Formats: sequence, C-alpha cells, structure tokens
Amino acid sequence: MAREQRIQVTVNGRAYDKVVPVRLSLADFIRENLYLTGTHLGCEHGVCGACTVLMNGRSVRSCLTLAVQAEGAEIVTIEGLRAEDGTRHPMQQAFHENFALQCGYCTPGMLITAIELLRENPDPSELEVREALSGNICRCSGYQAIVNAVLAVARQGAAG
Repeated sequence: MAREQRIQVTVNGRAYDKVVPVRLSLADFIRENLYLTGTHLGCEHGVCGACTVLMNGRSVRSCLTLAVQAEGAEIVTIEGLRAEDGTRHPMQQAFHENFALQCGYCTPGMLITAIELLRENPDPSELEVREALSGNICRCSGYQAIVNAVLAVARQGAAG
C-alpha cells in the first residue's frame, strides 16, 4: 500500500505539486508544508472550527480532511483573504472595526465561516449568523461582536 501520494492543489491562488504522506491532514499540510500558519489547530477533532478553510468554495475542517482528499482542489486560507495590495477583505475589516477579535485564535475559522455564510445568504438574520457560527468556538468574545461584524458586512453588501 502506498504511504505517499502526489497531490496537485491550489492554495490562495498558487499551484502546488507535492508528495505527501497519505495520512497527513490538510491542516498539517497547510501549516508544515506550505508554511501558512494562519490556519490554527485547536481540538484536532473538528469541533472547535479554528482550522476551517474553504475547499472549492465550501468550508471544511482541515484537521479532519486528509491532504490527499484535496487533490485538484482550490483552497483558501486566512492568508488568502487579503487583496494583492494588502487591503483587508471586507470581513477582516469588519472584525477590526467591530472589535470582533481578542486572542485571535478562533478568528481564521470565524472569518472563513462568515464569508461562506454571506456567499450563500447575503442578508442573514442575527439568528442565522449565530447558527452558522455555532460550530466555531470562541472562548474570549462572547460572540456578539463577531455577529455584529458579520451583520455589518451583510448590510454593506460586501461579502465578496
């Protein structure tokens, strides 16, 4: 049985061709092979949401996804949200303006989840935002500022 496999994946617009162990998680691949450490590992059981990334436009828990499952996929991590000129994504800006981050550990997963929510539902209610974010654990904020930030982006129509 093969212990390694070649994968081709695009992460934040950059193509990679790598040979990886077949049991390597996508989170570890992103962090250890690509040196993109913004994707955080919290529980490593898919519960906390800190490792959430977009894979082909859908959020996935990268700690539960094997790197080989990402073959041919388009991945977006927290590092891929900023524009080439360094301009923050509207959701990042809203988190900043609404004081929606404290320690920042949950922030990458919260941002990715919120962006996916607004792509699917550009005008969510507060309850819908809370439900969408319910799979992401934050131990610092109490969530209200995060919900306010997501609703602010929705009001601006800037989900992007």
